[in-house]
Amino acid sequence: MEIKLFDSERRVMECLWQEGELGARELAQRLQEQVGWSKTTTYTVIRKCLDKGALERIDPGFRCRARISREEVLRRETEEFIDRNYDGSADLLVASLLGQRKLSQSEIERMKALIKELE
Repeated sequence: MEIKLFDSERRVMECLWQEGELGARELAQRLQEQVGWSKTTTYTVIRKCLDKGALERIDPGFRCRARISREEVLRRETEEFIDRNYDGSADLLVASLLGQRKLSQSEIERMKALIKELE
């Protein structure tokens, strides 16, 4: 399922990924505390997520549950980022990252292990 989430929608989804399931009122309360959103703003963003199929509404009580995983969203966003900025070449992304800072020995070992897994 390819769903594009905007930053506001991502905030709602992050709450659901963290908790699993929340009532709309609970979501509004959390987002009011975290980012200062009004209840109306949160409900509008919930509606957008529902319309996109990113979350489902469970009645009674207007409970919300994610229909897509955080991993799915991260994978798609990473692919988009690589396509847009590195002509779809993951190796160019890695080269850019490696050129930006010195890696610790443990980071180098983890990267070697990842590459070995991919071979």
